[in-house]
Amino acid sequence: MKLSILVPVYNEVATFDLVRKRILDVDYPCDVEVVVVDDGSTDGTADLLAAVDDPRVVIHRHEVNRGKGAAIATAARIASGTHLTICDADLEYDPDDIPRLLRPVIDGEAEVVYGTRTFSSHTSFSFWFVLGNRAVTTFANVLFNCYIRDLETCFKLMPLDLYRRLGVRSAGFGMEAEVTGKLLRAGYRPYEVPISYTARSRAEGKKLTWRDGVEALWILLRIRAGLDRAGRA
Repeated sequence: MKLSILVPVYNEVATFDLVRKRILDVDYPCDVEVVVVDDGSTDGTADLLAAVDDPRVVIHRHEVNRGKGAAIATAARIASGTHLTICDADLEYDPDDIPRLLRPVIDGEAEVVYGTRTFSSHTSFSFWFVLGNRAVTTFANVLFNCYIRDLETCFKLMPLDLYRRLGVRSAGFGMEAEVTGKLLRAGYRPYEVPISYTARSRAEGKKLTWRDGVEALWILLRIRAGLDRAGRA
């Protein structure tokens, strides 16, 4: 087993070096590679990436910003592992939790694992952010007759070839809903493990907006209605 950790980066000069160090310092139970895609950063992030000298890190750059989904699509094409997970470069997620995602796979208990966030007053961005996440997740549960707790989590671990077969086309944050919708449609029920989480504020660089929530609802409905037949797992 080899885990490819996909890291989309856009204007994260303040956090990238620390995130990279924390990812690489984790004691993983398998081989890992870190695939970083700079999605057209303009704040000096590219200079930080140019200074990275570690054989475990693979770097690619988009000349213009194309969105998180596009960055992940590029990273998934480059990746060479048997499995992948995504780790944003904004310090909201703790890389120390990644081995917890791996354990059910190594033990043969799961093929797809989600890291489920527990929101509280000191870790959530706002009431509306949490409510929006729960609304989108509940909508998916109703549509697909399942029960997951955190559709939008960044920590989604699965076989690399499965992710590629999903044929994810959303260029932006809608890729989270598309991945989950296509997995649920194909009969996969993610194994969920609790993870830690500390949301950034808008002033600290939070990029997700209410429009992304509306887009997620439409993507889920389209997949459930069979209007998106590309990329069946």
